[in-house]
Amino acid sequence: MKVPALARAAVLAATTTLVAGLAIAQTTPTPTPRTQLPAASESLPVPPPPKITGTAWVLMDAASGNVLAGENYDQRLEPASITKVMTSYVIAAEMAAGKVKGDDQVMMTENAWRVGGAGTDGSYSGFEVNKTAPLLEMEKGMVVQSGNDAAIALAEHVAGSTDAFASLMNQYAQRIGLKNTHWVNPTGLSAPEHYSTAHDLALLGRALVHDYPVAYSYNKIKEFTVGPITQPNRNLLLWRDASVDGIKTGHHSGAGYCLMASAKRGDQRLISVVMGSTSENQRAVDSQALLNWGFRFFETHKLYDASKAIAKQKVWKGASDEVQLGVAEPLLVTVQRGKYDQLKPTMDVPKQLVAPIAKGQKIGTVKVTLDGKVVSERPLVALNAVEQGGFFKRLWDEFWMWWESE
Repeated sequence: MKVPALARAAVLAATTTLVAGLAIAQTTPTPTPRTQLPAASESLPVPPPPKITGTAWVLMDAASGNVLAGENYDQRLEPASITKVMTSYVIAAEMAAGKVKGDDQVMMTENAWRVGGAGTDGSYSGFEVNKTAPLLEMEKGMVVQSGNDAAIALAEHVAGSTDAFASLMNQYAQRIGLKNTHWVNPTGLSAPEHYSTAHDLALLGRALVHDYPVAYSYNKIKEFTVGPITQPNRNLLLWRDASVDGIKTGHHSGAGYCLMASAKRGDQRLISVVMGSTSENQRAVDSQALLNWGFRFFETHKLYDASKAIAKQKVWKGASDEVQLGVAEPLLVTVQRGKYDQLKPTMDVPKQLVAPIAKGQKIGTVKVTLDGKVVSERPLVALNAVEQGGFFKRLWDEFWMWWESE
């Protein structure tokens, strides 16, 4: 039988007050209050970035992956030894999957020694041929000393051969989202079809920082000793700027001087990549200038903490009538200084949620926009489980779901 319109209106009016506050919370979550910062020149437009010597460069916000500035950053170029960041990523991923361990004994094979050892023109670590060393020691030799011999030995240990390891590199690159990158070897030695871009390399650095922070931490080691030989990290910024904690240098005749650098000041992390520079010092000077420019004219704010409720959502047919929604990881947003108050967070959630709902289940998304452009977007997840209600609860909610849908 059709429910009279007046009766429907009376019931709906009685429930309006109860749900009004919830509806507001669902559509306009409130950011965490900003920390007061100096107001000097915040209202001024951002000046152009510093002039960079090199073929391509980029400055990226690590929180969002957004490019703050760059030139030719999608041009395919030889990445030289920055390649070893990808090698580190693959090793860390394979360790996390339980396929290799940090205390594995890695053999410095004759092939690794001949192709990447002391008798070559490239960087080497100096592990003795036909002897083993723990995987983590070999990896630090690759990361800090940029040892080609160590990179080859590690690749052979993880995948059986450098060709097989390169296949793994390309698979992980695709998973990370590197669209203009193709790896042929784990070292970065010049080879046909071995290329990347400043943009992709910055995304790679961001992924290593986020996914495998322990492996990333090796990049800030200033020197490393193998046998009687101690070699310094070639990233000059480690000595010039205390906020810099990585990432990797690269150089050969085809690539020029390259540097992927990263620094963290407060909650803000920036990543710069300079490719095709003219000298070791020039790549460091330019990278420092980019980082300083980014930190000066952009700021990062934490809008929401992980696992803290930012909204509630009605749940039908559940033992509980609502679920709390939040983000699984802190939501950080980087914007031009002085524009924090112009950020607009909104939520996109299903019109109806029906139990059961598992803790951690994706419910919708939270988007943050500035001047109509999305600057950050994260999944909204259930912070608590909602079990299915009893028979009569489900029956009652079924009726009200029908009522509201009419």
